[in-house]
Amino acid sequence: MPTPHNSAKLGDFAKVVLMPGDPLRAKYIVDKYLKDAVLVNNVRGAQGYTGFTENGKRISVMASGMGMPSIGIHSYELFKEYGVEVILRIGTSGSYTEKVKVGDIILSMGACCESNWPSQYGLGGATYSAIADFDVLSAAYEEGQKKGMKVHCGNTLSADVFYNPDKEMWKKWASLGVLSVEMEAYALYCNAARFGKKALTILTVSDSFVDDVILTPEERQTGLDQMIQLSIATAERFA
Repeated sequence: MPTPHNSAKLGDFAKVVLMPGDPLRAKYIVDKYLKDAVLVNNVRGAQGYTGFTENGKRISVMASGMGMPSIGIHSYELFKEYGVEVILRIGTSGSYTEKVKVGDIILSMGACCESNWPSQYGLGGATYSAIADFDVLSAAYEEGQKKGMKVHCGNTLSADVFYNPDKEMWKKWASLGVLSVEMEAYALYCNAARFGKKALTILTVSDSFVDDVILTPEERQTGLDQMIQLSIATAERFA
């Protein structure tokens, strides 16, 4: 049954969904890595496809858009209305530490946030710790090791503000061991916990706050194949 943000029918989505932020990246993944893919949603350009991997596993790919409100809506509907069991967010991230270089991969074990997102749960002054599913995290780490990839596991920050006027704010998070910043993992992990589902955020480091190295927009869109290959190998374990 369609939702306000998804025109797919029940059963159109596979049990496992890869969620890049960018619709163009979603299309790139489908064209390069899936067979017999079908477009099942295109509401507001949040393209969703379902197809088969090279090993015959049925998975879906859907763009989440940018920020916690956007992935919050889409992941909520996928978990609650479409029977999706696992969502792997795949995106880019800015490194907060010298040990995590541009091009490395981060598996987000847990997500901090600086937004009002947790207030919806009525916890008063408490802050909810949003974490990845251990089974999916372990599977992704094992796949990364098998493939010889440079993979880091640790805490990340889901920020509401991309252009922070406080240019030194990142150092405070770095001092607490936070590896990098992105904008979606916290909301995804909260929704997964709310519905008893599984989620993991896999990130390619696209820029560094430490040394100002940055990928171009073209490299962000099509140059993230290691992360995509890792996410597909992980998804196949749960498909």
